[in-house]
Parts: sequence; structure tokens; C-alpha cells
Amino acid sequence: MARESEFLALGDEALRAVIGPNSRHIALIEDRFKVLVETPGGGVSINGSARDRAQAKRVIETLADRAETGAEITEADVRTALGAAVAQPRAGQGSIAPDAVALPVGRRGAIAPKTAAQARYLELLSRCELTFGVGPAGTGKTFLAAAYGASLLRRGQVDRLVITRPAVEAGEKLGFLPGDLNEKVDPYLAPIWEALNDILGPDDVRRRRDKGEIEAAPIAFMRGRTLAHAFIIVDEAQNLTKLQMKMVLTRLGEGARMVVTGDPSQIDLLNARDSGLSHALRILDGVQGSGVLKFQAQDVVRHAMVERIVRAYDADAAAQAAGKPTT
Repeated sequence: MARESEFLALGDEALRAVIGPNSRHIALIEDRFKVLVETPGGGVSINGSARDRAQAKRVIETLADRAETGAEITEADVRTALGAAVAQPRAGQGSIAPDAVALPVGRRGAIAPKTAAQARYLELLSRCELTFGVGPAGTGKTFLAAAYGASLLRRGQVDRLVITRPAVEAGEKLGFLPGDLNEKVDPYLAPIWEALNDILGPDDVRRRRDKGEIEAAPIAFMRGRTLAHAFIIVDEAQNLTKLQMKMVLTRLGEGARMVVTGDPSQIDLLNARDSGLSHALRILDGVQGSGVLKFQAQDVVRHAMVERIVRAYDADAAAQAAGKPTT
């Protein structure tokens, strides 16, 4: 197959992002598609077969577009773009529309979906009163929920951001932990606080918490409440019982929206069949105003190793379900 060269013009910021630290990003692109990528100035030259050049070009254009929005380009972004280019061989198929939903600019640059699944997730968040984001760790389901909630809060489209999740991982009851309610709950909500601190900044998060615009509470404190004009994040929902799930879903009040996130493969309840997440997904399927986005292993954006770990566990679970011996 003939190998030819193609030049792609890039701005300085985009070019630096595509090259990466010590040319690491270019090395990943070259290794995946068996192309030669050079930087003669003003852009990149891609040498390889027509198919390999087209895939490498899509990756480079994706990274360049993200860099031009002000986003920081990491190795995880490159690996995500590589996977998307392989999974979407035709130009425009499953394309990502980062401007479809306005998100805030975080401390590390503009926040935008990194995968087609994340773009569909944000579209559901903007369209549905109740959204389920389920799938393995590292797919961005909680971070994007926090980013979307923060954007609604900043624009005044909701009065409050309410965050809740079950506290079962440590095997301790909140009443035995030291401190006030916030000090008891905060350790369980560390991933969301990290996301909000990155999006809004620690000072703004602290100020909004003091004003009651951002509220964190354990599931038990949701009972009997009606949450109006709020964006509610229910995290780690696989550890809610069926009764707890029904209770928290029915807290929706006027002008409120809710996102429920979780990973059905990481249930920490004593009896996994008590989990309310899978039950809710089944009985609410097709209910008007609700939407579900199921992330897969290929949607992991945290680290390449995380995707490989998830795939290994999925393969083991499938083998056990089929009754095959595992080592």
C-alpha cells in the first residue's frame, strides 16, 4: 500500500498540545497507526498509508480542537482520541459536539466531552429531568455531572446544588465519625468536592456552601424533603437499597433535575440483589423525562491502565456467569 505525506496546518497552541511533553503524544499516534509524524513548522506532516493517515489526522484534529478551547491536553486525552478514531472509521460518525452544552472553564482549561459517550451523556443531562449515568470507574460520569450542575448554578438556572450518596464503604455509621455533619459527610464525597474545586475553585465552593447554594447530605437526610429548583447528584447509587432509591428519586420538586451515577459491578451491600440501581434502571426504562447512558470500558478516560483493569474484571465476570473456571 502506497505511503504518502499529508500536511496539516496548526496554530502554536494546538501544535504544542499535539506534540506533548517530550513528543510523547506524537509517539502514541505513530505507534497506534504506524505513521510518521513530523513538525516542519506551522503544523504537522503525516506520512503513511491513506487509511492510517486519515485516522491519525482525526486524532490530531480532535486534540487541536480541544487545545484551541483552552483545555489542557493530557496523555489520557490522546488515548481517548486514539480509541475514538479506531471505533469511528468514517469521518463524522459519532462525532463529539463540545459546544452542545455550555460548561464552565475549570482551573485546567475549558471542560468538554472527551468521548462520544460523554457528549451523549451531557445531551441527556440537558434534556432529561432524571438522568442515569452508569458504568465503570474513570468514565467521567461523576465529574461531568458536577460540571453540569456547577454550570446551572452559575447561570442561575437552579438555586442549589445538592449532593448525596450512601456511606457504606467504610462499614461505619456517620454518627460515630467525629465532627459536624459536613465533616462526617465530606470524606464520602471527596471525588465530587475535587471536581467542584477544579471547576469553581475552592474559594467559590466554600462561599457557596456557606450560603447554602451547595449542600451535601447523606441519603438518610433526604427523607421527607422536597427539593425544588435544585440540581441533585446521587453518587455511588449502586449502594442504595431499592427503598432508598425510591425515596431519593421521589424528592424531585418543581424546577429540579437529578442525575444518578453508579457502577453496578461495584456493589458493597451485603446482599447485591438489594441494590436499587439495577432495579430502577429496569422499571424506569422508557419513562418520560428520564434517560440512561451506559458507559463501557472503552469510555474510560482516567488512565490507560484503568481501562485494561476494567476489561479484565469484565472478562472474569463473564467467564463466571458462563460457568467457566477462572484462575
